[in-house]
Amino acid sequence: MMKMMMDEEEEHVGMRVTCDGHRGTVRYMGPVPPTTGVWLGVEWDHPERGKHDGSHEGVRFFTCRHRTGGSFVRPAKARFGVGYVTALKRRYEEELEEPAGEDMKISSKTVLMVGFERVRLKQRVDQLTEVSLRRCEVSGPGPQNQIRNTTPDVESLDLSGSLLSSWEVLAAITGQLESLRELQISHNRLSFSSDPSLLSPAFSCLRLLSLNSCALTWTQVLQCAPMWQQVEELYLSDNDITELTRPDHVLQNLRVLDLSNNQILQETLLHISHLPWLEKLNLSSTGFSAVEFSDASAGDETTAFPALNTLLLDDNNISEWCVVNELEKLRSLLHLSCRRNPLLQKEKNPETARQIIIARLGRLTLLDMRKVECDVECVCVCVQVECDERRGAELDYCKMFGSAWLRAGGHSEPEQNQPNTHFLTDHPRFLTLIHKSMIVQKVKGLLHRQLKLPAVRLKLSYTCAKLAGREIEIDNDLKPLQFYSVEDGDSILVRWS
Repeated sequence: MMKMMMDEEEEHVGMRVTCDGHRGTVRYMGPVPPTTGVWLGVEWDHPERGKHDGSHEGVRFFTCRHRTGGSFVRPAKARFGVGYVTALKRRYEEELEEPAGEDMKISSKTVLMVGFERVRLKQRVDQLTEVSLRRCEVSGPGPQNQIRNTTPDVESLDLSGSLLSSWEVLAAITGQLESLRELQISHNRLSFSSDPSLLSPAFSCLRLLSLNSCALTWTQVLQCAPMWQQVEELYLSDNDITELTRPDHVLQNLRVLDLSNNQILQETLLHISHLPWLEKLNLSSTGFSAVEFSDASAGDETTAFPALNTLLLDDNNISEWCVVNELEKLRSLLHLSCRRNPLLQKEKNPETARQIIIARLGRLTLLDMRKVECDVECVCVCVQVECDERRGAELDYCKMFGSAWLRAGGHSEPEQNQPNTHFLTDHPRFLTLIHKSMIVQKVKGLLHRQLKLPAVRLKLSYTCAKLAGREIEIDNDLKPLQFYSVEDGDSILVRWS
């Protein structure tokens, strides 16, 4: 009898429970003197729910991560959850509820169709491709193969806020869902497998995984990563991630990574910069304030984050324009969000700050979830007028810092245009913008001095990689080169008669 009681206590330790709407993990089961009877020592997910750290009257029964994270409850007050199919039936019982009976006329006879609706709805459940059991207290798979026989075609599964105790238990569920591509298990506390790679077959088709609010460190994420080698989208918001390390041999297929609401040491950010396919990175509310890509000088491209086209930096501590200058080194960056940062408060008008960012980031097409507005007219066949908002932003930027450029050694004549290093560091795109804002007439004047030919006899056109095989005529002397979308790397062709 004593052995059976001890086995039962050991069996319950580590299980997940819910009590009065709060979830926790059983860390102890047994007596708590001087009281009588059996108690559960529970470490709550949210420490404000508890009263102590696992000690009672000087005796330690279990340990908690937080000094007020634990409490004792009677087993009768705790719920240990249900199997997957039981939760499924509860979740959809309103849809599956059988009517008392239904009259249906077949030919000239009226018959009572009992159970017909249940059969039809059961077939619909069998065909489900998306299942949401969020906060449905799922604690395990239930009888063998029951999941596979009940919902064989599930591609997307939400088990957030469940009572799953370990990755092994989760794998026993997902291993029966052979088409599963999207899995949400946020707000869970899963114990770790001693050999995660053994569980990888249960997640072999997984492409999206959401692990928000799971109290995970980055080390633990990398420890689990061998289970889900094919994951392309990984959501890790609101965890315990503070320091990033290089993910060697894992997470190499990531295209989307959400690290928001983690206080990350920003000097460790570059440890994930080698991920070859990472397109979207969310660093909102991470304390981000600075970044430096030391492998590239001002105006050059960094090798870091080679595929990154979307970067979210909302609600951070960015206060210097040099951070924006560094972002210009990202070769693929098209979308940026940096709302509610101190930097934006430096300008009285928020639109002015927006213009400065657009001018400093030459490839940006989306800023703070707003498109960089464009005109839809064409300069000539197949050539779109450069974005009106960008053109205006860059021209205004040149006006805004034109005096500083001249004071730093800038000059309208190219051979005398030698601004100092300090200015070029603060404004790495300025010379490019000056070049773009130069009107065609001015360009012809410079060519006249170089070629000793009358400007009226010069005819200009250009070619670019984006329009391979086409040559675009530059036919209006009073328009800036920017009007024709001439960019760095394009070739201007000069002809004369």
